[in-house]
Amino acid sequence: MDWPLQDAKNHFSKVVQRARSEGPQVVTLRGERAAVVLSARDYDALRAGRPTLVDDLLAGPTWDDDLVEAVSARAKTPSRDIAF
Repeated sequence: MDWPLQDAKNHFSKVVQRARSEGPQVVTLRGERAAVVLSARDYDALRAGRPTLVDDLLAGPTWDDDLVEAVSARAKTPSRDIAF
């Protein structure tokens, strides 16, 4: 069902109830789709199996042996004195 923004604001609990019982509820702004209210169950189904940001970062490109050596060999102390 489509809900004009003002109606969605005034009847938010009904929008949420219908999202839970009937499926996604579309909120329109000046007659155009602006947002969709989903039940938590529908949202979880959309997110299932998708990697998180952490998964993406940890699955980044592998380092070749030369890069691993270069990073491991660098100095462990700052290259210049900085007075605080």
